[in-house]
Order: sequence, then C-alpha cells, then structure tokens
Amino acid sequence: MSEHNTEKKPLPDTAPVFKNAFVIYPFGFTGELKVNEYLGIRFDELNKLYGKDLGLQKAKLVALQPVFVLDKIAYRLHEYLRSIDLNVVLTMVKPEDKCRPSDIFLPPGQLEAKYARYAFILDNTRNLMNRCIMDYPKGRVNLNRRTFTGNKKNDKELLEKLAMSGLEYRYGKSHKEALKKVKHELKVIYELDFCAYFLITRDIIRYSSSQGYYHVGRGSGANSIVAYCLKITDVDPIELNLYFERFLNAQRTSPPDFDIDYSRDEREDVQDYIFKRYGSQHTALLGTMSTFKDRSIIREIGKVMGLPKAEIDSFTDQRQAAANRNNPTFKKITAIYERMANMPNQRSIHAGGVLITEEPITYYTALDMPPKGMPTVQWDMYEAEKIGFDKYDILSQRGIGHIKMAVKLIEENQQRKIDIHQVKRFMTDPKVNSQLKTGDTIGCFYIESPAMRQLIRKLNCDNYLTLVAASSIIRPGVASSGMMGTYIKYHHAPDTVNYLHPVMKEQLEETYGVMVYQEDVIKICIHFAGMDGTDADILRRGMSGKYRSKKEFERLVERFFEEAKTGPAG
Repeated sequence: MSEHNTEKKPLPDTAPVFKNAFVIYPFGFTGELKVNEYLGIRFDELNKLYGKDLGLQKAKLVALQPVFVLDKIAYRLHEYLRSIDLNVVLTMVKPEDKCRPSDIFLPPGQLEAKYARYAFILDNTRNLMNRCIMDYPKGRVNLNRRTFTGNKKNDKELLEKLAMSGLEYRYGKSHKEALKKVKHELKVIYELDFCAYFLITRDIIRYSSSQGYYHVGRGSGANSIVAYCLKITDVDPIELNLYFERFLNAQRTSPPDFDIDYSRDEREDVQDYIFKRYGSQHTALLGTMSTFKDRSIIREIGKVMGLPKAEIDSFTDQRQAAANRNNPTFKKITAIYERMANMPNQRSIHAGGVLITEEPITYYTALDMPPKGMPTVQWDMYEAEKIGFDKYDILSQRGIGHIKMAVKLIEENQQRKIDIHQVKRFMTDPKVNSQLKTGDTIGCFYIESPAMRQLIRKLNCDNYLTLVAASSIIRPGVASSGMMGTYIKYHHAPDTVNYLHPVMKEQLEETYGVMVYQEDVIKICIHFAGMDGTDADILRRGMSGKYRSKKEFERLVERFFEEAKTGPAG
C-alpha cells in the first residue's frame, strides 16, 4: 500500500506475492489462486453455490463478513458521510460508493448460523484464522529506535561523555550541585531506557548547528539538566528551580517531550536530514485528524439533504434556536449531529511530529505522500502513543529567523560575534531589563501583545524569573480563573500571602501559593494527594488538553480527591 500511495501508482487487480499474509478475494474471482490465497463468500451469496460442483474450489472457500459499521443506525450515518465526501445529495450515492447494509458486526453465533448448511466453509475459516498469529506484547511497548550507536552500553557511555563535556561549557569546571543533578538524571535516563531518545535529539541539534541554524528547545524535556548540557535547550533548570518529575519520573513509560523550534526556511532541511540519517523505511511524519465540529456539521448535513441555503442558515442561527426546536427537519439534523460530532473528517500532517522506529514503519501502517513530499503515517499522536511510538517535534517559529538576522547584522556592522546560547548574559543585561520594566517589548515574540505589555508593567517586571511567571499567568486558564489577579496582588505584597495548606507554602512559595506552571500541578498531586508521578503527569496533560481520554482523566480527578483525603496532606 505504501508503495502505491507514495508513488501514486494504481492498485493492481491481483495481489503481489506475500510471505507473511493471506489474501481473500471476493466470490466470483476467476484468477488462479496461490497457496496463500482464498475465496471469500458472503452469507447473502450462498445461493450461488446451490447445485454447483465446487471441486478444488471447495477447500479455498471461507466466510467473508466485512465489518464497516456497527449496526443499521451506523449504516445510515455512513450514508451521510459518503454523501459529504462525494459532495452529492443522499439519493445520488450509488451502491458502489458505499458499503452494503449487511456489512455490520454480527455476533459469532448469528454469523455461524448463516453458514450452517455449509459446515466446510466454517471449518475452512476456523483453520485459516488458527494459522494467523497475533503476537503483540501486552501493556506499554516501545517501538521507537532503541539505540543510537547500535549498542545500549555504548549509548550510555556516549551520553555520559557528552553530558559531562556540556556540564563544563554550561557551569565551568567546578559546580557540585550541577554535577550531582547530571549524575542523578543520567541514572534515571539509563534505567528508563531513554538514552537513544536523548542522543537522537542531540544529533539533530548537532546537525542543525553545523549548518548555522538557530533553534529553541522547549517541552517537558527543558526541565532536564542533561538536555541543557547537550545544548538541546538553553533553559537552566538549577537557576529556574525546575521540577524534575515534570521531566522524568521513575514510573514514566514514555520519554519527555522535546519541542525543537527552527526558522521556517530551515526546518524542512532538518526534517530532510532526519529522513536521510535514519532511513526512509524507519522515518515518517506524524498525521493528524480534523474532526466534524459545531455549525459546520449542520451545514454539511443540510447540504446532503438538499436543503436550501436560507434554511440551513436558519438552523445555525442561535437567535432562531427556539423557533427551530420543534421543526422535524431540525430534529433529524440534530440526531445526526449528535452521532457525527467529533468524528474524523480529514487527515492532515501534524505540526512537526516525526517518528523514528526500530522495525520498518510499514510493519504498523501504510504511508501516504502528501504535497509536502515526506512519507506520513495514517494516524495521529494519540494512536501513535497507544501503539508504542513517541514523536520528535521539529517545529518552526518566525522569530528565530529574526534573531539570526540580528546576530548577523551585529557581526557585520560592529564586528562582534554573539553566542546566542549564552542566555545568562541576556538575563542580567541592565538595558534589556530596563526595557522589560517599561513594557518596551514591541517586536519580541510572545511578549509584544498589548495584554502582555500591560501585565509586565503591572508586575514591574525587571528580571527573567518574573517574565517567565508573567508568560504563564497570562494564559487563558490561569487568567480567567482569577489566579492572575491573585499573583499580581501577592507579588507586590508577599508578606500578606495566605497559604491554603502547609504543602502549598512548601511547594509553591516561589509563586505565592498560586499554581502558575504546569509542573505546579504535578507538585500538588504528588505532595498533597500522594499520587505517583505517572498519574500526576497524566492529570497535568489532561488539564492542558494533551490527553484524549476523558474517562481516564475523570478517573484521575476522582482519585486525586480520594488520595487527598488520606494522602500526605490528609
């Protein structure tokens, strides 16, 4: 499939030679069957066998029951979806453009009963199924590339060597606290088998730096001192007192996130390097799904029902909601809407996710070739995580190109070279901090909006740590909850802080008891409710909209309250 999809070749009428697959052709296929090929007959085609001498064909007949929809109601929804896809009204969808009404999921007993007069077909089918092997391991599996050097021991030694070299660059020759943290992190990284993930990310950075590209490293991996020493990120976790459990904890089964930003005109070359370095058989872009949402669903349903535009517009107008409530057409649309909402609509490409696998990636999915020209898997980040893949995020950010241009202009006009990764110098620059305090930040990514400049002035922000807090409390969740106002109040009067609980003072004194950062959620889950690091991190991800399972999220919320009653703070 990948070959035909990526090379835009039409599918053949007969299958190629497969070593590890059976092929079932529909009844009526007249070609010669290979050893691994069979004829599938639907239960509503069994009458075609009446009085027929099957001969050698008898041993090749198996039950064929395609399952495209769950039941009759789902079949009707399928018809609407096919109409939308073909952009025609319902009555114009031809039988060959949709599945059959009988292509539903039947209980085993009911399916067997339909073939009761042809026991040999059931026997053939059971024998075929018994020859199929499903040997997927249970629980979380790791399907990512497992080593960087080809040997786990060598990976461990290389990572340690690179981290220690970077330690001297970042902290000088003697920094006991940094050395202690690096050794601790290296131990956890090795024990959790994440050495390859760090080394591959570092290799990507090494390549891009050799090309003169600038990058910014973000994500939970930015909490790591090893990442800081490898120059994956320029965030100093010691100076910022970052929380290690956000980055890695002993229960974590997936690697931490590294979001690597490049200038828009340089990102594709970095992606091209990854594909060439790790091989097209083992590398692919991650897909994403857009879903049917809100008023667009009503419009799509109305169009395939053949309704005039004016009537469709009236159904999407909130002012006419009361009048539409008893309209039978609107009731019908609403019933379909409830089943269609959040269903997949179109596949696209993830903003920057790249997968690098141990086995060929086509063991798990067929690949597509979108206009971008790089092979792409057919599922999104949520399915990838469930299957056992973790992505590398290679993103683009317009401001990075501006930084590069500024450094180039300084070098040309002032004959001065700037090491953009020595961020501590910028943090303490009096001129920079003076501009911050006055809100003079036009042209600076993320802190140039009117709301952000107003917040900076309210906080009298004249240092990097306050700027980091400001960039977090202005986010919609924090700002709308009232926490932003509380933070500003206590920032100017820290002696008046009223902590809700001793744990809040112990863990959140830096932010006056306000949960400003995502890792603050993890801190409270662990130290207040006694949750383990994995569940605390899932809860944190759910609150930030990065966890799809609502049921699992609600279970963890309930567990938080239960644990809080009896946990460390209880």
